[in-house]
Amino acid sequence: MFNALTRTPPPAERWAALTRWAAGIIFLIFGVGKFSNHAAELASFRHYPLPAPDTFVYLVGVIELAGGLLLIMGLLTRLAALALAADMIGAIVISGLARWELISLTLAPLLLVAMISLMRFGAGSWSLDRRLALKAASRHGPPPGDIRRRPIQGGRPCP
Repeated sequence: MFNALTRTPPPAERWAALTRWAAGIIFLIFGVGKFSNHAAELASFRHYPLPAPDTFVYLVGVIELAGGLLLIMGLLTRLAALALAADMIGAIVISGLARWELISLTLAPLLLVAMISLMRFGAGSWSLDRRLALKAASRHGPPPGDIRRRPIQGGRPCP
């Protein structure tokens, strides 16, 4: 996982962390905007073909705030990335393709690709997901079928 001499993670691990942090900060900024600038967001959402624009502003704001925080921490990363990917698909289709809003045709597709990569490759080693997985693995010991750590009696692994 780490280079033994320099104690640095491989480039893929750094990219996973940078992707999480950059996307998380962007989602936090846009999520806060749904609440701090609610009137402007609501006016924008009223132009979209949504049944309850006021509810959708709050729903999207909560998804972006919570998802952004989870990404930054690296906690429940794949689940957060899934919710945020759905959010970005909605932004691309509803405000990007239907209304040709520039941010939904530029930033939203980039964030969608980032979320797909996080769903595929996970949060990386600099994450709470990784720490929790290591802690759970150390508590439970080796898997039952793992013969590498069983004592040997008479030249064969013990059952």
